[in-house]
Amino acid sequence: MSERDDEEREFDLKWADGAEHKEPSARARMLAARWKDNPPGPVPFRPDPEHTASSGRSSWVSTVVVLGCVVAVILFLGYVDLRPY
Repeated sequence: MSERDDEEREFDLKWADGAEHKEPSARARMLAARWKDNPPGPVPFRPDPEHTASSGRSSWVSTVVVLGCVVAVILFLGYVDLRPY
């Protein structure tokens, strides 16, 4: 690209960024049209307290499963490395 093309491109970007009216993205237009007739309900920032008691146990179970898989992969790789070819 020549220097003149770079200057023209920079001018076009400055011109586009300086526009008074910016069109919303396609997703923003789609959500605005959908929410016009059926607005979304409020979403709480934190989960309900009744869900936290059961999720505490499941997080430990998933942690144990992940660590167990990591140990199994390490043992498998050690077995493959020690096995004669």
